[in-house]
Amino acid sequence: MGGSFAGLLAARVLADHAEEVVVVDPDGADGSGQGAPHRRQLHALLSMGHAQLDRWLPGITEELVAGGAQVGRGPQVQYYVDGALKACLPDNTLLGATRPFLEEQVRRRVLALPQVTVVTAQVRDLIFDGARVRGVRVLHRDSARPGDLADLSGDLVVDAMGRSSRLGTWLAGHGWDSPPMERMKVDLGYATATFDRGDELPGTVVAHATPGPANGYEQRLSEPGALVAVEGNRWSVVLVGYGDYRPGRDPETFLRRMRRCVAPLREVADRCRWDGDIETFHFPESRRRDFTRLGRFPGGLVAVGDAVASVNPVYGQGLTLATLAASSLSAHLRSGASPQAPAWDYFRRLGVVVDAAWKVSAVADLAQPHVTGPYPPGYRLLRWVGDKVVEASVIDRAVNEEFMAVVNMRKHPRALTSPRLLLRTARVLTGIH
Repeated sequence: MGGSFAGLLAARVLADHAEEVVVVDPDGADGSGQGAPHRRQLHALLSMGHAQLDRWLPGITEELVAGGAQVGRGPQVQYYVDGALKACLPDNTLLGATRPFLEEQVRRRVLALPQVTVVTAQVRDLIFDGARVRGVRVLHRDSARPGDLADLSGDLVVDAMGRSSRLGTWLAGHGWDSPPMERMKVDLGYATATFDRGDELPGTVVAHATPGPANGYEQRLSEPGALVAVEGNRWSVVLVGYGDYRPGRDPETFLRRMRRCVAPLREVADRCRWDGDIETFHFPESRRRDFTRLGRFPGGLVAVGDAVASVNPVYGQGLTLATLAASSLSAHLRSGASPQAPAWDYFRRLGVVVDAAWKVSAVADLAQPHVTGPYPPGYRLLRWVGDKVVEASVIDRAVNEEFMAVVNMRKHPRALTSPRLLLRTARVLTGIH
């Protein structure tokens, strides 16, 4: 159910286990509809997500680069905190591409699989057979009558309908409990603009700037934003802000904010020409649905992507969470679990990943004065430790390697509290080597 990034990767995984995989999407096979409302905003594919993408679609990086995408390595990927350039990581890589371009290439590869077909329709309900889901009820786009519904049967139904998924409502309508939802209000706004790219920044593919502990995470003192070299010889630039500091569509105001950001964004503002309009999006809250807290759950049903968790996009975790959900689904099916049984093992696997992403985003969000909780256990200590690690990561490569491994979802956040890292951090900050 749903044919955007998360749904396509789930379809790729299912093609290894099923005779037929049917993707039900109102936009059809070409994905030409609106899709996710924020899809034209700048998206990041973290290094773990990049590795998983190459795992499921071997050679796709080369295909993306052939189409104009950029791969930044080492000093070509720059991270700034409080305006200071962080210690360089020679092995760090990041893919530069817009989400529509990336999704188009993934769609082309997945829909070329002989097991995968697309039905252009809207899902209206689940179909139950006792304690399991046996399919979905759909309304085809070319249906002559609004109430003319059709049934599609299957051994396993995957919810990839994003934040607006109606899965909880459908479950409740059939006598099942909805998965509990945790929310964190962040009131984030972000705006993406595109510029022509020339030779103004020959050594840069990605530049990402955030406020940090030195400025009390105050966005007006350290302008948050990022730029990425993308296909079509363009720069994609995103500015972000919370509350009444959300960026808007006015070009002059956008350029003024770019000129208050770090040097690469200032350079683009001064030397590059606009290409298109500014796209804005409001992200009111992070959400996650915890399926593991349910006492019972029907067989033949799982959820992936934003239908499970949608966290603050500033941290770029969304696409990577989708790849890890696909890998969790693969591990679940390879274990020999019946697709028609309740997928508790899958939800536990995915829950570990979602919880890690939630902790990273929640601790960072709670540094914003307007974000008021809920606070995780031990938040004050986590925040203090996190601030010290961030400070040390600006000047010390070893600390930055560990910090970025967590940011890129290659390691669990608990890695930032290891005695070895904390000792290294203390030595860096006190000048003892």
